[in-house]
Amino acid sequence: MDNILDKAKQWLTATFDAETQTEIQELISNNPDALADRFYKDMEFGTGGMRGVMGAGTNRINKYTLGRATQGLSNYLIENVKKEQLSVVIAYDCRHNSKKFAKVVADVLSANNIKVFLFEDLRATPELSFAVRNLGCDAGIVLTASHNPPEYNGYKVYWADGGQIVPPHDGGIIGKVNALDFSEIKFDANENLIEVIGKDVDDAFIEASVKNGSLSDKVDRKNLKIVFTSLHGTSIVSVPDALAKAGYTDVHIVEEQRVPNGDFPTVKSPNPEEPEALKMATDLANKIGADIVIGTDPDCDRLGVAIRDLEGNMKLMNGNQTMVVMTEFLLKKWKEEGKINGKQFVGSTIVSTELVNDVAATYGVDTKVGLTGFKWIAKMVRDFPELDFIGGGEESFGYMVGGFVRDKDAVTATLLACEVAAYAKQNGSSFYEELLAIYVKNSYYKEHLISITKKGMDGAAEIQQMLSDMRNNPLTEIDGEKVESLCDYDASTKKNLITGEVTTIDLPKSNVLIYQTESGTRIAARPSGTEPKIKFYFSVNTSLDTKENATSIEAALDAKIQRIIKEMKLN
Repeated sequence: MDNILDKAKQWLTATFDAETQTEIQELISNNPDALADRFYKDMEFGTGGMRGVMGAGTNRINKYTLGRATQGLSNYLIENVKKEQLSVVIAYDCRHNSKKFAKVVADVLSANNIKVFLFEDLRATPELSFAVRNLGCDAGIVLTASHNPPEYNGYKVYWADGGQIVPPHDGGIIGKVNALDFSEIKFDANENLIEVIGKDVDDAFIEASVKNGSLSDKVDRKNLKIVFTSLHGTSIVSVPDALAKAGYTDVHIVEEQRVPNGDFPTVKSPNPEEPEALKMATDLANKIGADIVIGTDPDCDRLGVAIRDLEGNMKLMNGNQTMVVMTEFLLKKWKEEGKINGKQFVGSTIVSTELVNDVAATYGVDTKVGLTGFKWIAKMVRDFPELDFIGGGEESFGYMVGGFVRDKDAVTATLLACEVAAYAKQNGSSFYEELLAIYVKNSYYKEHLISITKKGMDGAAEIQQMLSDMRNNPLTEIDGEKVESLCDYDASTKKNLITGEVTTIDLPKSNVLIYQTESGTRIAARPSGTEPKIKFYFSVNTSLDTKENATSIEAALDAKIQRIIKEMKLN
């Protein structure tokens, strides 16, 4: 506690403004527990950059933690990118303080003689990724906390390729940040180096989205009835324009959720993974007889898709299902155009469905599998310039089409989902029937995710203990199936629990464990890089003979997952 108090008292010095000093003094005097939570660690980059609750303190998002991160980035760029004029583009979302924080970040960069392109207003995260390469910048920054609660904000850094930072740059930047004292941050802006941008980049981004997200000139787009919700986020400035430019005319926006608002007043969580978040949209769809519902998260990098099942009821797809259908259609398009020649690949992650690998293999296309987070898929595009990147996705509702954006992109993915639905409808099918056809052709895969929240210092210790138990006392049987292997991505090992054979995993280290049974059941466990959570991913599969039997097969797989959760005492 003494160390925490010492750290806190540093925030009472002249380096920090009066408002910050008052906030910290109040905590020192009256709330030691809250003070401890704010200072027991420093904000650090996780899989989604730096993200946390706003407020004063080293473990909070504020002017000083963002300023320190930006000063560290500036120092790293100056030292490692040998250019006369460095440049960085900045975007921000609808959250409280995002606009103000973006200007703070711009000020620090410009104070370090770095040219800044600052978006005039909120923009989708994928447009920031696009803008880095479109403007020829050395880096990009977006102020966002994705789908986190309203009290959160965050900061993601992109490199010159448009992808989020990966080794060695992430470690290099963090090293520079950690070496800095808050007193070393340069806050005095050089306004001559800050250029406000908008429409020109918007037009180029939307044009590229339509080009990459379109399947065929023969798609009947006017016959598809779409309901779209931005969930109070940034997508309202890009998705409707992209749909219109592509030729979709029957688009219905959920008006109550149209206006950007950091409080997200109509939802408990602005997370398109959750059916509740899309309820207003699915209600509207049922009222007007829409074919498809699409909702995006606040920074518009992820999308939820709801479509009609065989009984005509609205059904929310999970991220694995959406990515499998979209990948299948992209592969079909590439095959019809005669472009598959063994020099293509699709991207996925270690916790996403293995069905996407099976689908790609039927087209003779390789699937590259990386760690969780789209920065690793973006890195694949950079690491294999001799190969064509067709598309890639992850279970958490993200998808990326082609390499023109190097992050998950709900603008282009929305277009692609609508293309699939429109194409299927005009051919007497549906998005859902196309998914079932994939299951019949391969296997019916059912995935499920549970997140267990453990807040504060004690929670972090509990999460580490859960992982330690799974690592050191591995399960040998899951729902009556013998466990075949345990992949430990932190140790870079895959151990066959039946033979004892150990092989090396050729991926960067990550605190993830994956069990796999002889029958193909998979369980992955990983702590979140940006939230006080541990996530468990379940995947089970079995054969499906006809689409008419899909409901009973799904129910059996759901029951299997619930038995496993109970067996592991996770409920």
